[in-house]
Amino acid sequence: MRKIYIGIITVGLFFNLGLAQDDVTIEKKYTKEIDRLAKAKKVKAAFSYIESQKNETTKNHIALTEILAPPFKEDVRGVAFSKMLELAGVDSLWTDKVGNVIGLRKGTSGTSGYVGIDAHLDVVFPEGTDVTVKKMGDTLKAPGIGDDTRALANLISMLKAMNQADIKTEKDVLIVGSVGEEGLGDLRGMKYIFNESGLDIDSWIAIDGGSMGRVSNAGLGSKRYKLVVKGKGGHSWGAFGLANPHHALGKSIDLFSKAAWEYTSGDISKTSFNVGRIGGGTSVNSIPFESWMEVDMRAISPKNLDEIETIFKSSVEKAIKEYNASGVDGEVTYELIKIGDRPSGELSAETPLVQRSMAATEYFGATPSLGRGSTNINIPVSKGIPAVCIGRGGSGGGAHSLHEWYLNDEPSEESIKLALLITLAQAGLSK
Repeated sequence: MRKIYIGIITVGLFFNLGLAQDDVTIEKKYTKEIDRLAKAKKVKAAFSYIESQKNETTKNHIALTEILAPPFKEDVRGVAFSKMLELAGVDSLWTDKVGNVIGLRKGTSGTSGYVGIDAHLDVVFPEGTDVTVKKMGDTLKAPGIGDDTRALANLISMLKAMNQADIKTEKDVLIVGSVGEEGLGDLRGMKYIFNESGLDIDSWIAIDGGSMGRVSNAGLGSKRYKLVVKGKGGHSWGAFGLANPHHALGKSIDLFSKAAWEYTSGDISKTSFNVGRIGGGTSVNSIPFESWMEVDMRAISPKNLDEIETIFKSSVEKAIKEYNASGVDGEVTYELIKIGDRPSGELSAETPLVQRSMAATEYFGATPSLGRGSTNINIPVSKGIPAVCIGRGGSGGGAHSLHEWYLNDEPSEESIKLALLITLAQAGLSK
Protein backbone atom coordinates (compact mmCIF):
# COMPACT_ATOMS: atom_id res chain seq x y z
CA MET A 1 0.00 0.00 0.00
CA ARG A 2 1.18 3.53 -0.78
CA LYS A 3 0.76 6.40 1.67
CA ILE A 4 -0.97 9.52 0.42
CA TYR A 5 -0.87 12.91 2.14
CA ILE A 6 -4.15 14.64 2.93
CA GLY A 7 -3.28 18.20 2.06
CA ILE A 8 -4.74 21.68 1.83
CA ILE A 9 -6.37 22.52 -1.46
CA THR A 10 -6.51 26.24 -2.18
CA VAL A 11 -6.57 26.56 -5.97
CA GLY A 12 -9.71 27.26 -7.97
CA LEU A 13 -12.81 26.51 -5.97
CA PHE A 14 -11.29 24.09 -3.53
CA PHE A 15 -10.94 25.44 -0.01
CA ASN A 16 -9.61 22.87 2.41
CA LEU A 17 -10.15 24.22 5.89
CA GLY A 18 -8.58 21.86 8.33
CA LEU A 19 -8.69 18.21 7.37
CA ALA A 20 -6.80 15.99 9.75
CA GLN A 21 -3.26 15.49 8.53
CA ASP A 22 -3.38 11.71 8.53
CA ASP A 23 -1.77 9.36 6.08
CA VAL A 24 -4.07 7.27 3.93
CA THR A 25 -3.17 4.41 1.66
CA ILE A 26 -4.03 3.23 -1.83
CA GLU A 27 -4.92 -0.41 -1.66
CA LYS A 28 -2.97 -2.61 -4.05
CA LYS A 29 -6.12 -4.02 -5.63
CA TYR A 30 -7.06 -0.56 -6.92
CA THR A 31 -3.56 0.15 -8.18
CA LYS A 32 -3.68 -3.15 -10.08
CA GLU A 33 -7.20 -2.44 -11.36
CA ILE A 34 -6.20 0.96 -12.75
CA ASP A 35 -2.99 -0.38 -14.28
CA ARG A 36 -4.88 -3.21 -15.96
CA LEU A 37 -7.57 -0.86 -17.23
CA ALA A 38 -5.10 1.69 -18.61
CA LYS A 39 -3.34 -1.05 -20.60
CA ALA A 40 -6.53 -2.33 -22.23
CA LYS A 41 -6.35 -2.03 -26.02
CA LYS A 42 -9.42 0.19 -26.41
CA VAL A 43 -8.41 2.46 -23.53
CA LYS A 44 -4.95 2.95 -25.04
CA ALA A 45 -6.64 3.81 -28.34
CA ALA A 46 -8.83 6.36 -26.54
CA PHE A 47 -5.76 7.89 -24.91
CA SER A 48 -4.12 8.28 -28.32
CA TYR A 49 -7.24 9.92 -29.72
CA ILE A 50 -7.35 12.40 -26.80
CA GLU A 51 -3.77 13.39 -27.66
CA SER A 52 -4.54 13.73 -31.37
CA GLN A 53 -7.48 16.11 -30.82
CA LYS A 54 -5.60 18.53 -28.58
CA ASN A 55 -6.09 21.45 -30.98
CA GLU A 56 -9.79 20.66 -31.37
CA THR A 57 -10.18 20.60 -27.58
CA THR A 58 -8.57 24.04 -27.41
CA LYS A 59 -10.97 25.34 -30.09
CA ASN A 60 -13.94 24.07 -28.08
CA HIS A 61 -12.44 25.59 -24.94
CA ILE A 62 -12.17 29.02 -26.56
CA ALA A 63 -15.60 28.81 -28.19
CA LEU A 64 -17.32 28.01 -24.89
CA THR A 65 -15.35 30.63 -22.96
CA GLU A 66 -16.52 33.34 -25.37
CA ILE A 67 -20.17 32.53 -24.55
CA LEU A 68 -20.76 34.33 -21.26
CA ALA A 69 -22.73 32.26 -18.73
CA PRO A 70 -23.58 34.59 -15.81
CA PRO A 71 -25.27 33.24 -12.69
CA PHE A 72 -28.79 32.01 -13.53
CA LYS A 73 -28.24 32.74 -17.23
CA GLU A 74 -26.36 29.71 -18.50
CA ASP A 75 -28.86 28.97 -21.31
CA VAL A 76 -26.85 30.12 -24.34
CA ARG A 77 -23.70 28.33 -23.29
CA GLY A 78 -25.84 25.32 -22.42
CA VAL A 79 -27.16 25.19 -25.99
CA ALA A 80 -23.63 25.33 -27.39
CA PHE A 81 -22.44 22.58 -25.04
CA SER A 82 -25.48 20.49 -25.95
CA LYS A 83 -24.59 20.74 -29.65
CA MET A 84 -21.03 19.63 -28.87
CA LEU A 85 -22.36 16.60 -26.98
CA GLU A 86 -24.64 15.77 -29.89
CA LEU A 87 -21.82 15.98 -32.42
CA ALA A 88 -19.52 13.94 -30.17
CA GLY A 89 -22.19 11.23 -29.93
CA VAL A 90 -24.56 10.36 -27.10
CA ASP A 91 -27.47 7.94 -26.99
CA SER A 92 -29.86 10.58 -25.69
CA LEU A 93 -29.62 14.23 -24.77
CA TRP A 94 -31.80 16.61 -22.77
CA THR A 95 -31.81 19.82 -20.77
CA ASP A 96 -33.62 19.46 -17.47
CA LYS A 97 -35.96 21.82 -15.63
CA VAL A 98 -33.20 23.98 -14.11
CA GLY A 99 -30.88 24.02 -17.12
CA ASN A 100 -28.48 21.09 -16.61
CA VAL A 101 -27.41 19.72 -20.00
CA ILE A 102 -27.28 15.93 -19.81
CA GLY A 103 -25.95 13.43 -22.30
CA LEU A 104 -26.59 9.74 -21.70
CA ARG A 105 -24.19 7.08 -22.92
CA LYS A 106 -25.86 3.75 -22.34
CA GLY A 107 -24.10 0.82 -20.72
CA THR A 108 -24.35 -2.86 -21.59
CA SER A 109 -25.35 -4.43 -18.29
CA GLY A 110 -28.83 -2.98 -17.94
CA THR A 111 -28.24 -2.50 -14.21
CA SER A 112 -29.60 0.55 -12.44
CA GLY A 113 -27.50 3.42 -11.16
CA TYR A 114 -25.85 6.08 -13.33
CA VAL A 115 -22.20 7.12 -13.12
CA GLY A 116 -22.20 10.89 -13.62
CA ILE A 117 -19.35 13.17 -14.61
CA ASP A 118 -19.79 16.93 -14.86
CA ALA A 119 -18.27 20.35 -15.26
CA HIS A 120 -20.26 23.48 -14.45
CA LEU A 121 -21.53 25.84 -17.13
CA ASP A 122 -21.74 28.99 -15.03
CA VAL A 123 -19.11 31.61 -14.30
CA VAL A 124 -19.12 34.35 -11.65
CA PHE A 125 -19.09 37.26 -14.09
CA PRO A 126 -22.17 39.43 -14.77
CA GLU A 127 -23.78 40.29 -18.08
CA GLY A 128 -21.69 42.67 -20.15
CA THR A 129 -18.33 41.19 -19.15
CA ASP A 130 -15.90 40.97 -22.06
CA VAL A 131 -15.01 37.29 -22.40
CA THR A 132 -13.03 37.54 -25.62
CA VAL A 133 -10.11 35.12 -25.36
CA LYS A 134 -6.69 36.70 -25.85
CA LYS A 135 -3.67 34.59 -26.72
CA MET A 136 -0.27 35.46 -25.31
CA GLY A 137 2.02 32.78 -26.63
CA ASP A 138 0.56 29.51 -25.38
CA THR A 139 -1.38 31.23 -22.59
CA LEU A 140 -5.09 31.92 -22.94
CA LYS A 141 -6.59 34.88 -21.06
CA ALA A 142 -10.27 35.61 -20.43
CA PRO A 143 -12.72 35.65 -17.51
CA GLY A 144 -13.84 32.06 -16.92
CA ILE A 145 -11.14 30.51 -19.10
CA GLY A 146 -10.15 28.09 -16.34
CA ASP A 147 -13.09 27.99 -13.95
CA ASP A 148 -14.74 25.90 -15.21
CA THR A 149 -14.79 26.17 -18.99
CA ARG A 150 -11.69 24.09 -19.61
CA ALA A 151 -13.40 21.20 -17.84
CA LEU A 152 -16.35 21.39 -20.25
CA ALA A 153 -13.94 21.01 -23.17
CA ASN A 154 -12.32 18.07 -21.38
CA LEU A 155 -15.68 16.29 -21.22
CA ILE A 156 -16.20 16.64 -24.98
CA SER A 157 -12.71 15.28 -25.68
CA MET A 158 -13.32 12.34 -23.34
CA LEU A 159 -16.66 11.50 -24.96
CA LYS A 160 -15.23 11.67 -28.49
CA ALA A 161 -12.38 9.36 -27.46
CA MET A 162 -14.76 6.82 -25.96
CA ASN A 163 -16.77 6.69 -29.18
CA GLN A 164 -13.75 6.70 -31.46
CA ALA A 165 -12.22 3.77 -29.58
CA ASP A 166 -15.57 1.94 -29.43
CA ILE A 167 -15.42 1.80 -25.65
CA LYS A 168 -18.51 0.38 -23.97
CA THR A 169 -19.20 0.58 -20.26
CA GLU A 170 -21.22 -1.78 -18.11
CA LYS A 171 -23.12 1.02 -16.38
CA ASP A 172 -24.87 3.98 -18.00
CA VAL A 173 -22.77 7.15 -17.97
CA LEU A 174 -24.17 10.69 -17.71
CA ILE A 175 -22.01 13.49 -19.12
CA VAL A 176 -23.29 16.76 -17.70
CA GLY A 177 -22.86 20.51 -18.05
CA SER A 178 -24.33 21.63 -14.72
CA VAL A 179 -25.76 24.98 -13.66
CA GLY A 180 -25.60 26.99 -10.47
CA GLU A 181 -22.25 25.93 -9.03
CA GLU A 182 -21.00 29.46 -8.40
CA GLY A 183 -22.02 31.84 -5.62
CA LEU A 184 -25.73 32.40 -5.23
CA GLY A 185 -26.39 29.60 -7.70
CA ASP A 186 -26.11 27.57 -4.50
CA LEU A 187 -25.50 24.27 -6.31
CA ARG A 188 -29.01 24.39 -7.75
CA GLY A 189 -28.06 22.09 -10.60
CA MET A 190 -26.82 19.36 -8.27
CA LYS A 191 -29.69 19.89 -5.84
CA TYR A 192 -32.16 19.28 -8.65
CA ILE A 193 -30.35 16.19 -9.94
CA PHE A 194 -30.04 14.56 -6.52
CA ASN A 195 -33.25 15.79 -4.88
CA GLU A 196 -35.87 16.17 -7.61
CA SER A 197 -34.88 14.63 -10.95
CA GLY A 198 -35.63 11.03 -10.04
CA LEU A 199 -32.33 9.91 -11.57
CA ASP A 200 -30.77 6.96 -9.76
CA ILE A 201 -27.19 8.15 -9.31
CA ASP A 202 -24.65 5.51 -8.36
CA SER A 203 -21.64 7.83 -8.14
CA TRP A 204 -20.45 11.25 -9.32
CA ILE A 205 -17.24 12.79 -10.63
CA ALA A 206 -16.91 16.56 -10.85
CA ILE A 207 -14.13 18.33 -12.76
CA ASP A 208 -13.28 21.71 -11.27
CA GLY A 209 -10.38 23.59 -9.76
CA GLY A 210 -6.72 23.31 -10.63
CA SER A 211 -4.04 20.92 -11.73
CA MET A 212 -4.01 17.14 -11.66
CA GLY A 213 -3.38 15.60 -8.25
CA ARG A 214 -6.14 17.22 -6.28
CA VAL A 215 -8.88 14.83 -5.23
CA SER A 216 -11.66 16.32 -3.14
CA ASN A 217 -13.57 13.71 -1.14
CA ALA A 218 -15.33 16.08 1.26
CA GLY A 219 -17.73 18.99 1.03
CA LEU A 220 -17.28 22.21 2.98
CA GLY A 221 -20.70 23.31 4.20
CA SER A 222 -21.92 26.90 4.16
CA LYS A 223 -24.99 28.93 5.03
CA ARG A 224 -25.61 32.37 3.58
CA TYR A 225 -28.14 35.01 4.55
CA LYS A 226 -29.26 38.41 3.44
CA LEU A 227 -30.37 40.62 6.32
CA VAL A 228 -32.71 43.44 5.28
CA VAL A 229 -33.47 46.17 7.83
CA LYS A 230 -36.22 48.72 7.06
CA GLY A 231 -37.43 52.00 8.50
CA LYS A 232 -39.44 55.07 7.48
CA GLY A 233 -36.48 57.05 6.13
CA GLY A 234 -36.22 60.83 6.17
CA HIS A 235 -33.99 63.92 6.05
CA SER A 236 -30.76 63.69 8.06
CA TRP A 237 -31.45 67.08 9.73
CA GLY A 238 -35.21 67.49 9.59
CA ALA A 239 -35.95 63.94 10.76
CA PHE A 240 -32.94 63.57 13.04
CA GLY A 241 -33.57 60.95 15.73
CA LEU A 242 -35.69 58.75 13.47
CA ALA A 243 -34.82 55.05 13.65
CA ASN A 244 -32.00 54.45 11.17
CA PRO A 245 -31.66 51.03 9.44
CA HIS A 246 -27.93 51.57 8.85
CA HIS A 247 -27.33 52.12 12.55
CA ALA A 248 -29.31 49.00 13.42
CA LEU A 249 -27.41 47.02 10.81
CA GLY A 250 -24.12 48.22 12.26
CA LYS A 251 -25.19 47.06 15.71
CA SER A 252 -26.11 43.66 14.25
CA ILE A 253 -22.66 43.32 12.69
CA ASP A 254 -21.00 44.33 15.95
CA LEU A 255 -22.91 41.87 18.15
CA PHE A 256 -22.60 39.03 15.64
CA SER A 257 -18.88 39.59 15.08
CA LYS A 258 -18.12 39.51 18.80
CA ALA A 259 -20.21 36.40 19.49
CA ALA A 260 -19.04 34.58 16.37
CA TRP A 261 -15.39 35.40 16.99
CA GLU A 262 -15.63 34.04 20.51
CA TYR A 263 -17.27 30.88 19.17
CA THR A 264 -14.85 30.26 16.31
CA SER A 265 -11.86 30.90 18.59
CA GLY A 266 -12.94 28.05 20.84
CA ASP A 267 -12.03 24.39 20.75
CA ILE A 268 -13.99 23.44 17.61
CA SER A 269 -13.17 22.34 14.09
CA LYS A 270 -12.54 25.08 11.55
CA THR A 271 -15.52 27.43 11.27
CA SER A 272 -15.65 30.84 9.60
CA PHE A 273 -17.94 33.84 9.19
CA ASN A 274 -17.87 36.87 6.93
CA VAL A 275 -19.98 39.93 6.14
CA GLY A 276 -19.28 40.12 2.44
CA ARG A 277 -21.61 42.82 1.08
CA ILE A 278 -23.45 45.82 2.51
CA GLY A 279 -25.83 48.21 0.78
CA GLY A 280 -28.74 50.63 1.04
CA GLY A 281 -29.45 54.30 1.42
CA THR A 282 -30.16 57.07 -1.10
CA SER A 283 -27.82 59.94 -0.20
CA VAL A 284 -25.38 61.13 2.43
CA ASN A 285 -28.00 63.51 3.89
CA SER A 286 -30.85 61.01 4.03
CA ILE A 287 -31.82 58.59 6.77
CA PRO A 288 -32.14 55.37 4.75
CA PHE A 289 -35.40 53.49 4.51
CA GLU A 290 -33.53 50.23 3.90
CA SER A 291 -30.18 48.68 4.74
CA TRP A 292 -28.92 45.21 3.90
CA MET A 293 -25.96 42.90 4.22
CA GLU A 294 -24.98 39.44 3.00
CA VAL A 295 -23.31 37.00 5.38
CA ASP A 296 -21.38 33.81 4.66
CA MET A 297 -20.77 31.13 7.32
CA ARG A 298 -18.77 27.94 6.72
CA ALA A 299 -17.84 24.90 8.77
CA ILE A 300 -16.42 21.44 8.38
CA SER A 301 -18.82 20.06 10.98
CA PRO A 302 -22.58 20.22 10.26
CA LYS A 303 -23.07 20.72 14.01
CA ASN A 304 -20.79 23.76 14.06
CA LEU A 305 -22.50 25.17 10.99
CA ASP A 306 -25.89 24.93 12.71
CA GLU A 307 -24.48 26.52 15.85
CA ILE A 308 -22.93 29.54 14.14
CA GLU A 309 -26.19 29.99 12.22
CA THR A 310 -28.00 30.11 15.56
CA ILE A 311 -25.48 32.66 16.84
CA PHE A 312 -26.10 34.82 13.78
CA LYS A 313 -29.88 34.75 14.11
CA SER A 314 -29.87 35.43 17.85
CA SER A 315 -27.34 38.25 17.43
CA VAL A 316 -29.52 39.96 14.85
CA GLU A 317 -32.65 39.59 16.97
CA LYS A 318 -30.85 40.99 20.03
CA ALA A 319 -29.33 43.88 18.07
CA ILE A 320 -32.65 44.99 16.58
CA LYS A 321 -34.42 44.82 19.96
CA GLU A 322 -31.68 46.80 21.69
CA TYR A 323 -31.57 49.38 18.92
CA ASN A 324 -35.33 49.91 18.95
CA ALA A 325 -35.21 50.30 22.74
CA SER A 326 -32.36 52.84 22.63
CA GLY A 327 -34.59 55.93 22.50
CA VAL A 328 -34.88 56.37 18.74
CA ASP A 329 -38.06 57.76 17.21
CA GLY A 330 -40.08 54.83 15.87
CA GLU A 331 -38.47 51.50 15.12
CA VAL A 332 -36.86 49.40 12.42
CA THR A 333 -38.02 45.98 11.23
CA TYR A 334 -35.92 43.23 9.74
CA GLU A 335 -36.12 40.18 7.50
CA LEU A 336 -33.67 37.29 7.20
CA ILE A 337 -33.53 35.73 3.75
CA LYS A 338 -31.57 32.50 3.27
CA ILE A 339 -29.60 32.84 0.03
CA GLY A 340 -27.33 29.81 0.32
CA ASP A 341 -27.25 26.41 1.96
CA ARG A 342 -24.47 23.99 1.02
CA PRO A 343 -24.29 20.87 3.19
CA SER A 344 -21.09 19.42 4.65
CA GLY A 345 -20.03 15.83 4.27
CA GLU A 346 -17.00 13.60 3.95
CA LEU A 347 -16.28 10.26 2.32
CA SER A 348 -13.84 7.78 3.78
CA ALA A 349 -10.57 7.50 1.94
CA GLU A 350 -11.36 3.79 1.69
CA THR A 351 -14.39 4.44 -0.54
CA PRO A 352 -13.77 2.61 -3.86
CA LEU A 353 -14.29 5.76 -5.96
CA VAL A 354 -11.81 7.70 -3.82
CA GLN A 355 -9.33 4.83 -4.01
CA ARG A 356 -9.71 4.59 -7.79
CA SER A 357 -9.26 8.35 -8.16
CA MET A 358 -6.06 8.29 -6.14
CA ALA A 359 -4.74 5.23 -7.95
CA ALA A 360 -5.51 6.77 -11.36
CA THR A 361 -3.85 10.03 -10.32
CA GLU A 362 -0.75 8.15 -9.26
CA TYR A 363 -0.78 6.18 -12.52
CA PHE A 364 -0.13 9.43 -14.40
CA GLY A 365 2.78 10.31 -12.15
CA ALA A 366 1.06 12.87 -9.93
CA THR A 367 0.87 12.70 -6.15
CA PRO A 368 -2.77 12.52 -5.07
CA SER A 369 -3.81 14.89 -2.29
CA LEU A 370 -7.18 14.49 -0.60
CA GLY A 371 -9.03 17.60 0.43
CA ARG A 372 -12.24 19.43 1.16
CA GLY A 373 -13.95 21.94 -1.09
CA SER A 374 -17.14 23.84 -1.78
CA THR A 375 -18.05 22.25 -5.10
CA ASN A 376 -20.76 20.26 -6.85
CA ILE A 377 -19.89 17.15 -4.85
CA ASN A 378 -21.21 18.74 -1.62
CA ILE A 379 -24.67 17.46 -2.49
CA PRO A 380 -23.96 13.78 -3.23
CA VAL A 381 -21.34 13.51 -0.47
CA SER A 382 -23.80 14.89 2.10
CA LYS A 383 -26.16 12.09 1.08
CA GLY A 384 -23.48 9.42 1.36
CA ILE A 385 -23.30 8.94 -2.43
CA PRO A 386 -19.72 8.31 -3.63
CA ALA A 387 -18.37 11.46 -5.31
CA VAL A 388 -15.03 13.12 -5.97
CA CYS A 389 -13.91 16.38 -7.51
CA ILE A 390 -10.75 16.35 -9.60
CA GLY A 391 -8.75 19.13 -11.25
CA ARG A 392 -9.17 20.13 -14.89
CA GLY A 393 -5.41 20.05 -15.43
CA GLY A 394 -2.91 22.51 -16.82
CA SER A 395 -1.81 25.69 -15.07
CA GLY A 396 -3.89 28.73 -14.33
CA GLY A 397 -4.49 31.70 -12.11
CA GLY A 398 -6.67 34.71 -11.42
CA ALA A 399 -9.83 32.65 -10.94
CA HIS A 400 -12.95 34.83 -10.48
CA SER A 401 -11.04 37.86 -11.82
CA LEU A 402 -10.97 39.68 -15.15
CA HIS A 403 -7.33 38.65 -15.66
CA GLU A 404 -7.93 34.89 -15.36
CA TRP A 405 -5.51 32.81 -17.44
CA TYR A 406 -4.95 29.20 -18.46
CA LEU A 407 -1.93 27.38 -19.88
CA ASN A 408 -2.18 23.84 -21.16
CA ASP A 409 1.33 22.86 -20.11
CA GLU A 410 0.32 19.32 -19.27
CA PRO A 411 1.94 16.55 -21.36
CA SER A 412 -0.35 14.40 -23.49
CA GLU A 413 -3.66 15.79 -22.14
CA GLU A 414 -3.27 13.64 -19.06
CA SER A 415 -6.06 15.27 -17.03
CA ILE A 416 -8.58 14.22 -19.71
CA LYS A 417 -7.19 10.70 -19.65
CA LEU A 418 -7.47 10.78 -15.85
CA ALA A 419 -11.17 11.69 -16.03
CA LEU A 420 -11.71 8.89 -18.54
CA LEU A 421 -9.83 6.34 -16.47
CA ILE A 422 -11.76 7.13 -13.27
CA THR A 423 -15.06 7.04 -15.17
CA LEU A 424 -14.25 3.66 -16.73
CA ALA A 425 -13.08 2.22 -13.41
CA GLN A 426 -16.34 3.27 -11.77
CA ALA A 427 -18.68 2.36 -14.65
CA GLY A 428 -16.85 -0.83 -15.63
CA LEU A 429 -15.23 -1.52 -18.99
CA SER A 430 -17.48 -3.86 -20.94
CA LYS A 431 -15.79 -6.68 -22.83
